[in-house]
Amino acid sequence: MSGLCDKAAWELAELLRKGEISAVEVVQAHLRRIEAVNGQVNAIVTLTAERALDEARAADADFAAGRVRGPLHGLPVAHKDLTDTAGIRTTYGSRLYAEHVPREDALIVRRMRAAGAITLGKTNTPEFGTGSHTVNEVFGATRNPYDLSKSAGGSSGGAAAALATGMVPLADGTDMGGSLRNPASFCNVAGLRPTPGWVPVPSPVAAWYTLGVSGPMARGARDLALLMSVIAGHDPAVPLTVACDGGVFARAAEAMAAGDTDLAGLRVAWSPDLGGLPVDPDTAAVTATAPGVFERLGARVEPVELDLSDAEDAFRIYRAWYYALCYGDLPQEELAENVRWNVAAGRRLTGEDLARAERLRSGLFARMHRFWREYDVLIAPVSQVPPFPVEQRYVESIAGEPMPDYLAWMRSAYWISVLHAPAASVPCGFTASGLPVGVQIVGRPYADAEVLRVAAAFETATGYGARRPAIVTG
Repeated sequence: MSGLCDKAAWELAELLRKGEISAVEVVQAHLRRIEAVNGQVNAIVTLTAERALDEARAADADFAAGRVRGPLHGLPVAHKDLTDTAGIRTTYGSRLYAEHVPREDALIVRRMRAAGAITLGKTNTPEFGTGSHTVNEVFGATRNPYDLSKSAGGSSGGAAAALATGMVPLADGTDMGGSLRNPASFCNVAGLRPTPGWVPVPSPVAAWYTLGVSGPMARGARDLALLMSVIAGHDPAVPLTVACDGGVFARAAEAMAAGDTDLAGLRVAWSPDLGGLPVDPDTAAVTATAPGVFERLGARVEPVELDLSDAEDAFRIYRAWYYALCYGDLPQEELAENVRWNVAAGRRLTGEDLARAERLRSGLFARMHRFWREYDVLIAPVSQVPPFPVEQRYVESIAGEPMPDYLAWMRSAYWISVLHAPAASVPCGFTASGLPVGVQIVGRPYADAEVLRVAAAFETATGYGARRPAIVTG
């Protein structure tokens, strides 16, 4: 049964529906995998084993009675430790909330549970999801399963490491500056930053904020579509949500099941550095192989010169404003350095700063609107570097260029966040030393299902996502 842990979520779902395996068997297999490898990577920080087994037995009883709650019925999942789970410790990676137990599930958790998912536990995150390196004062660092001396990325690093090692087949995450994409790239799995509005995130303090999103992580695009079919769709409590359900993603998953990998006529823009960003030579060598894959799939690939530099100020201003709004009232002396730094930046903002951010972002959106008339997708590096040493606070230089602060090395991801567009990270290959590298596939706003279709074709053509870390394969 250990082989169950390496199957895709959609495969497990089919086997469960056919009665060839039971939910208890699936959960037990994943609990054994967690026991075997989690101590090495520190991905799952709160485990709900007994509760999961109880839910698995109930799921099997439902199967026996002909009741299927939804497309995730009987599948084990894990939730990011930023995401509220009723009755399950949720720390947000902060010692201020080290023993916090929410009374209610977040909306994304409610939707997954309503679709039949079984919660195995919570995945590690930096404090309040701050930064693309998963480390905090409550649980410590999450290590990269392909090289335990390296970072798993962040802020959904726990989710990515758990997926890569087969501890869960599906996980949720969040993304403001790359937190679904960067750890997927670092851990050889797949993540989708949805267009803001597809996955509603209720907020009593920042309801109209669109830089931060929730979304799916998995080991492949078809599983991303499966999870999106459940978590996407309108909710009246959220003002900026798409006024439809997740059916478009269910249809995308069906198309992937039919083997639709033809990209003939697809117009692909290729940017190796997103307009002059420094890129580590090892990362650049791997991502440079992506255009050829798309060409072999029938796409028309064209190198482009992009100028996304207006995203720099826009992202930093909006991010700082958000941190001051959400965390400015907390005792700053109890917070980690990165959170304090962001709050302080937010407190220095002026009305003129906010006006500049809105002007820059609006102008960039208008220019990209014209760009999308010429191209269907943009491909580029997810991260500008491969996984770095886990003891390192952040990347201090790239290709000889110093980084001024802990944010700067993530520009290839957070500049894309400003575009109000879907962006998927999928495995693209490995460096000479065996470290994973992902490619970023960016699409038109709200064309998330098309991005996943393209990602699935790329995955099928390359097969890189099937390479598991040595701590699993032995």
